Amino acid sequence: MPTEFELRKRNEKFAKDVREGKKALHASRAEKLAARSPVSAWALGIIMFVVFGGVVFELLRLIFL
Repeated sequence: MPTEFELRKRNEKFAKDVREGKKALHASRAEKLAARSPVSAWALGIIMFVVFGGVVFELLRLIFL
C-alpha cells in the first residue's frame, strides 16, 4: 500500500498533467458516451435486414418474373 506521501506526489503529478493538457489514462464517461453510436446494434441489424432483405426480394422478383 502506498504511503500518504507517495499518494500526494502522484496526485500532484496527475493534476499538473491535466493542467498541461495531457490526456488522462482512462477515458471519462462523457467521452465514452460521445464515442458510442446513437443506434444500438440490434436496431442497426434490423434496419440492415429490412433494407438488404428488400433488395434481395426485389432482385429475385426482377430475375424470375
